[in-house]
Amino acid sequence: MRVALCQITSSTDPSANLDLLRSGVERAAGARVVVFPEAAMCRFGVPLGPVAEPLDGPWATAVREIADEQGVVVVAGMFTPSPDGRVANTLLATGGGMHVGYDKIHLFDAFGFTESRTVAPGAEPVTIEVDGVTFGLATCYDVRFPELFRALADEGASAVLLGASWGSGPGKREQWELLVRARALDCTSWVLACGQADPREDHGGAPTGIGYSTVASPLGAVEQQLGPEPGVIVVDVDVAAVEQARRALPVLANRRL
Repeated sequence: MRVALCQITSSTDPSANLDLLRSGVERAAGARVVVFPEAAMCRFGVPLGPVAEPLDGPWATAVREIADEQGVVVVAGMFTPSPDGRVANTLLATGGGMHVGYDKIHLFDAFGFTESRTVAPGAEPVTIEVDGVTFGLATCYDVRFPELFRALADEGASAVLLGASWGSGPGKREQWELLVRARALDCTSWVLACGQADPREDHGGAPTGIGYSTVASPLGAVEQQLGPEPGVIVVDVDVAAVEQARRALPVLANRRL
């Protein structure tokens, strides 16, 4: 299964960001699944309520049309309205008759940022199936919680698609790389982590990306990685490698808790 990670820098204009998605899909020639970061619809650092739309709204519908035009599945971060007046941080997966969203479970109330003030948490893990391969969905701060990745593996995921808009700061790149690799080892699955590129400017302390999108193998090796600038990774996800890793390192089968 060929998967592309498109590392972009989102603006505050959802229409302009659709153009970034369209361009990214075109650059990801040959990929079956094309992944964009968290907040691909609109970057953090501005009020999110005014830009939030439901999954059947214009923005998500336009993403579905892009996916269908190119014959791919697109995974991209957006914001959807929450019944309590906040928004949900949603990872949209769309194309080929699929149109679902995963609402981020773990909210980034850390390092001085309080995502839960404006964002409502999700409640359920989500997997999707593309051509017989099961993918789990996760978003940014979720990468600090191994339980979610193990739950996705239990639901049949051979790979986890992780969208992120990672906050910058001392040690944050090292933490990002360590966590992506650790989660791959925890669930002996591929972890394909697509982050926002480094915008090279501060947006009021909001987590707007550092780049370094990373593909980690089921045994935690870094297979491919970008730098801080926008770019595209295309990788072949080998399901057989997952089966081999789980035979050699049966951490899921050996769990006692």
